[in-house]
Amino acid sequence: MPVDETYFRKQLRHFVLFRTLQVLGAYGFRGYFEKKPHFLQSVPYAIDNLRNLLQEPFEEYPYLSKVLTELTNMRQFSEFSLEQKLEVRIYSFAYKKGIPNDISGNGGGYVFDCRALNNPGKFEHYRHFIGTDPEVIKFLEDDGGIFKFLDNAYALVDAHVQRFIERKFTHLMVCFGCTGGQHRSVYSAEHLAEHLSKKFDVNITLVHRELDIERKL
Repeated sequence: MPVDETYFRKQLRHFVLFRTLQVLGAYGFRGYFEKKPHFLQSVPYAIDNLRNLLQEPFEEYPYLSKVLTELTNMRQFSEFSLEQKLEVRIYSFAYKKGIPNDISGNGGGYVFDCRALNNPGKFEHYRHFIGTDPEVIKFLEDDGGIFKFLDNAYALVDAHVQRFIERKFTHLMVCFGCTGGQHRSVYSAEHLAEHLSKKFDVNITLVHRELDIERKL
């Protein structure tokens, strides 16, 4: 049976396009909604396939081609590489409001309880300060318990980060909780972020949940 090669290749591109979109839909649903980490990690690979496919536009679908091109140019996908750095997300939080959700879907990492440390929040003078203010820093460091607490946390997290880098994992979550998520946990999260940024080549996102502060190091 004779085959029109030009026609076949044109139709095959349509099949590949819609199959890629189907895969992205499945990965997105199972990853972002069912919290399956493997599917989240696979999304950028499918985006990369789509990017290659769109090098030759689909003239029959101008609007769809435009939207899909914008999708492949989104920052979180355009910066993707197969050798993706480990991202460490470090949180401070208040226990009364619950432990932060792991948005990566991995469900691992550490939660350190700072409530055994002396609490500056018990004293009226400190209630309007946070863990990055000099007054709170002096209170915690004069007491001294924070140093041993963080040394133990550093040892655990350092070993974990080193192993994750070796195994090419991409996400680790570390949380520090205290009563109000304002003093001890904020100090601890700040210092761990600084410690890791000096010791490892990783991406760090620092989130003080109760203060509505998020930044990258």
